[in-house]
Amino acid sequence: MKHFVITGGKKLCGDVYISGSKNAALAIIPAAVCSRDVCLIENLPDISDVYSYIDVLSKLGVRCELINKHTVRIDSTNINSYIADYESVKKIRGSYYLLGVLLGLFNKAEVAMPGGCNFGARPIDLHIKGFEALGAKVTIEHGMVKAEADKLRGANIYLDIASVGATINIMLAAIFAEGTTVIENSAKEPHIVDVANFLNSLGANIRGAGTDVIRINGAKKLHGSEYTIIPDQIETGTFMIAGAITGGDVTVANIIPKHMESLSAKLREMNCKVTEGDDYIRVCSDGNFTATHVKTIYYPGFPTDLQPQMAAILSLAKGTSIITETVFENRFQYINELKRLGADITVDGRTAIITGIPNLTGAQVSATDLRAGVALIMAGLAAKGKTVIDNIKYIDRGYEKIEEKLKRLGADIERVKIDNVE
Repeated sequence: MKHFVITGGKKLCGDVYISGSKNAALAIIPAAVCSRDVCLIENLPDISDVYSYIDVLSKLGVRCELINKHTVRIDSTNINSYIADYESVKKIRGSYYLLGVLLGLFNKAEVAMPGGCNFGARPIDLHIKGFEALGAKVTIEHGMVKAEADKLRGANIYLDIASVGATINIMLAAIFAEGTTVIENSAKEPHIVDVANFLNSLGANIRGAGTDVIRINGAKKLHGSEYTIIPDQIETGTFMIAGAITGGDVTVANIIPKHMESLSAKLREMNCKVTEGDDYIRVCSDGNFTATHVKTIYYPGFPTDLQPQMAAILSLAKGTSIITETVFENRFQYINELKRLGADITVDGRTAIITGIPNLTGAQVSATDLRAGVALIMAGLAAKGKTVIDNIKYIDRGYEKIEEKLKRLGADIERVKIDNVE
């Protein structure tokens, strides 16, 4: 079994270049199928979830050719199936986007309930509500979500929660619906805008992405395109925190600074120096942090996907910090692992109360999900002594060669095979 072994206490310094957005890629890859043509997708992150999705599409009759580790050519001319079973999709949460894609193309779709990280219920009821508003009948049988419509028709759809997944999935189905679809209370995350821009490059007519209201005029046919995915907002934030937690000086490049405003503000509150350029952010820290409070919320608020990393750095902040998680009800599973490193954290429902301590100490810990796993890396980088992290398969789902990027900044981290750890 592969582990990360980290010897902490090294200040990270230098430049790091951010990969393409995982969340955008996992929607744009299936969205390319909507073209029934050839698409070239560039700036893909080199992560396991991308390869899993490409494998899923191949089983549907889509020809996927990896030009290099960051570019894929997707030819969906001969797509021949609207069914994606459990064995195909069990590894990736974003598999539910196939529902919108296949429903739009075939007026029917059968996709197994999605996989991915398990840190609380992430129901697809809003997705179903959207499909039904467009005229589809949706049932769930034997773990398969089945949607079918004689014809999709535009509709006004109000989302009770500004769900990212539902916003994208409804967009994917609605681009072929007759007439106009209006999604109100839509999510505004950067990767939603990226998906809309990609679909428009195929000939779709989507307006308002990035605002509360998205309008989609249905199209009868789309065409191929070449498209470059935006940089990853969460990887950007992770490396910003890595620089800060180690008392280092890290410039995070190839990014969109506006996407990071909520994190930049919090790091400044914590006594870090944050400098922005056109496509980079520089984070400098002396390692003396001030406590702050964090409440996760949909964009442009503080991202839930950066909450575990913030818990790691707040464990070393002077004073008491409070993290309130409003997006997922069970995202504090990793807290016990941080406590093994010495963190003083109490969880009460969706609230974590963190009392800062002078030092974390290395220990053997286990990643419980993608972002929790990388939070343990952040803590291990700052801890005294050696930290061993297992279940790193979760981390590989969302971070491209993270240990290599960290080593170039001066971290002492290795990916090693360990059969038994004492």
